[in-house]
Amino acid sequence: MLIGIPKEILDEEKRVAALPETVARLVGMGFEVVVESSAGGGVFRTDAEYEAAGARIEPDVHALYERADIILKVKQPCMNHQLNRHEAEMIRPGSMLICFLHPAAPANQSVVRTLRERRVTSLTMDGIPRISRAQTMDALTSMSTVTGYRSVLLAASHFPRFVPMMGTAIGSLPPAQFLIIGTGVVGLQAIATVKRLGGVVKAVDIRAEARKEASSLKGTQVVGFEVPDELAHGEGGYARALPKEWLERERELLRSVVPQTDIIILCALVPGEVAPVLITRDMIASMKPGSVVVDVSVDQGGNCELTEPGRVITVNNVTICGTANIPGSMAVDATWLYAHNMLHFMENLFPKGPGPINQEDEIVRHTLVTIDGRIVHRGTLKAMGEA
Repeated sequence: MLIGIPKEILDEEKRVAALPETVARLVGMGFEVVVESSAGGGVFRTDAEYEAAGARIEPDVHALYERADIILKVKQPCMNHQLNRHEAEMIRPGSMLICFLHPAAPANQSVVRTLRERRVTSLTMDGIPRISRAQTMDALTSMSTVTGYRSVLLAASHFPRFVPMMGTAIGSLPPAQFLIIGTGVVGLQAIATVKRLGGVVKAVDIRAEARKEASSLKGTQVVGFEVPDELAHGEGGYARALPKEWLERERELLRSVVPQTDIIILCALVPGEVAPVLITRDMIASMKPGSVVVDVSVDQGGNCELTEPGRVITVNNVTICGTANIPGSMAVDATWLYAHNMLHFMENLFPKGPGPINQEDEIVRHTLVTIDGRIVHRGTLKAMGEA
């Protein structure tokens, strides 16, 4: 079986799905590997290094897609404007795609339908369950670590004030007030980064365990919001989508907190489903001029009603950042993590080397999106209204 590693073409995306050291391991498993030329350029890895690891270099991306049995990518297929063709349409019918597909997000549902029509077996790296034997494959946690850190730096770069309290000869400037919504891996990293920068942090999460973890970080004020465990907790400790009445209660809590906040980091995600809208237009209107919102959950639709994917906009003098690939801005470390997650995922997917996948494996079941001309991913079917 031949694995193809194309160069990522999403704007500002410098990551790559495999490094020379992971390519060598894939070759050792019995796969052939073809890498598009300069695919590793964004992380300073040369074609010569990939060749030394056992890969062949292919300058023609069309040829790579046409020949590959398995395509390994970082982000979901998108439009290749240079070739005037969508990547989902370049994937050979009947082959396999593994990437961050975010299949339930409204923007990606047409891609999923295309993959279904082309009978592509697709697996999404954001669907890996939170179980002990999947930890080394958990790309969502790896990228969340990067995102939590980078999102705060991104917010600070747009914020027209200091983050820490700043003493001067003519008086002290107050510290920035942060609100972190969602205290999973992204949120906890964001809290830790805010503390390093000297900001003041409030945090919100619907899960009691997550609130406890956030409160363990010294100086973090956890804003109370009690939700029954059976409503708040999904599989593997992740958050569950709240019923409408409970979602509105959460919004009411936020309406009282948002006006006192300078910077909001939104990272409330339900794996495999559309992100809940928590920050509404009226809340944005209540914020102070110069405030900043970074919507980390944009890949799954966004937690802010006004977020525009891939854009930074200003509404009522509030900056709303919808950057779609925050980990891509820390490409070297993010790629090292992702490439090794992908390697371990492939080792689980093909434990005996090239051949059929085991659809009964728990990790495979959670990540499988399309197979045999069908959509089988539960969150995607729900989002499409086909459940």
